Amino acid sequence: MTFNFHFLTREAGRATRAAVCMLATVASLGHAQVAPSIGQGPGYHDPRSPFKPLEERADIVSWKLLSQVTARAEKKKIVPTFPAAVQALDRKTVKVQGFMMPLEAGDKQQHFLLSSVPTSCSFCVPAGPEGLVEVRTRKPVRYTLEPVVVEGTLAVLTDDPYGLYYRVEDGSPVN
Repeated sequence: MTFNFHFLTREAGRATRAAVCMLATVASLGHAQVAPSIGQGPGYHDPRSPFKPLEERADIVSWKLLSQVTARAEKKKIVPTFPAAVQALDRKTVKVQGFMMPLEAGDKQQHFLLSSVPTSCSFCVPAGPEGLVEVRTRKPVRYTLEPVVVEGTLAVLTDDPYGLYYRVEDGSPVN
């Protein structure tokens, strides 16, 4: 019988990252704000974060609206169900705001995620799919830790291979 050390090392790394995320979550429960259950709400804003929560704006699609999606397990995948108000935004030009999570190397990004809350752990995704929007822009956008606003065509996704619920295509930053 042979032993696969590569597999063990990879699995140990995953277990370590999971333990760090769990400890960060448990440590944050002692604060006034209670983290929502996984898959419930737009994400958890750690009260110790140096960044203020996003302010609701009338000209920007609300994370409260986007997080109203419900999901059910069907066979081996999660199937989202969107309220009529969210479905009405499909293929419409909208503005979304959030915190950038780069998907490419470099300080200028054309493909990134916007999160409803800032990241507080480098090993964790700060929100579930209802608190993330995949963004593809025409021109590169400079990475920043501050919130950004992007305008583009919103796609409401029902069967994304990565489990995402929303994508902004042909986007551009808004000042």
